[in-house]
Amino acid sequence: MDVLDIPVDGGALRALRFGSGERVVVAAHGITASAMSFRAVARCLPAEWSLVSVDLRGRGGSAGLPGPFGMDRHAADLCAVAEYVGAPVVLTGQSMGAYAALRAAASRPELFTRLVLVDGGLPIPLPDGVDVDQVLVATVGPAITRLEMTFPSEDAYVEFFRAHPALGDHWTDDLTDYVRYDVAGEPGAIRSRVNAEAVRVDGADLLTGHDRIAADLAGLEMPATLLHAPRGCSGRSRGYSPGARRHVDRADGAAGAGGAEHQPLHDPDGGPRGQGNRVGAAGLRSMAISEAV
Repeated sequence: MDVLDIPVDGGALRALRFGSGERVVVAAHGITASAMSFRAVARCLPAEWSLVSVDLRGRGGSAGLPGPFGMDRHAADLCAVAEYVGAPVVLTGQSMGAYAALRAAASRPELFTRLVLVDGGLPIPLPDGVDVDQVLVATVGPAITRLEMTFPSEDAYVEFFRAHPALGDHWTDDLTDYVRYDVAGEPGAIRSRVNAEAVRVDGADLLTGHDRIAADLAGLEMPATLLHAPRGCSGRSRGYSPGARRHVDRADGAAGAGGAEHQPLHDPDGGPRGQGNRVGAAGLRSMAISEAV
């Protein structure tokens, strides 16, 4: 693993490069995650590929970068990464990172050959009359509460994650390293290094940006793949909402000559981790095959 500090507006964006292959995937993580999210996926890629996983602005090694935040800002940073590592590249994003990746692909299509959206990138429809601030509290509030918590030690922080119902039975060394990478503070006051304000701003942007996200999808000029997990953050089964499903169907005809496809990211044995990493890597690997022919 190599550490990259990439010049962007306001300072240097941290990225982690896994592998030494000449072909490159640039990856963007979720709303309170980090570049370490893609470590296990990178391990499953073919030897001719490298994966450059970004610490988005306000997270990980990029936690000190200033705002403004939001999808436009993250997209500009992802474009800077693509230019730095040698565009054009494949672009992928998970959860919030999928929205940032979609915005980057829609705004600078010449920098990217293909797009892979993992559990994100579809508009989030809100019923008329719903208070956005209340929805934000309900959706991002628990994550922000965690960011404000302190722990007596790094081990205690790791154990906090191990207790999560979607993680405990499927724990791996990769998850331990992921959690430790997020640590800031001194013993007795260990905390996440994620910028809570960045999370608030980014969450609000996603909730209020329905029309812009739909336009990004409709205007895609490259092949796109959507991978989705049948279980959510709590470990429970889930599916597309009817509103989101309509946008998936529309995307089938709106992603250029290559079209769009969607497929589940699942583990037939019931675990969300090991098989999911292989399926996620397989989604990226299928693009490698397509590009080679």
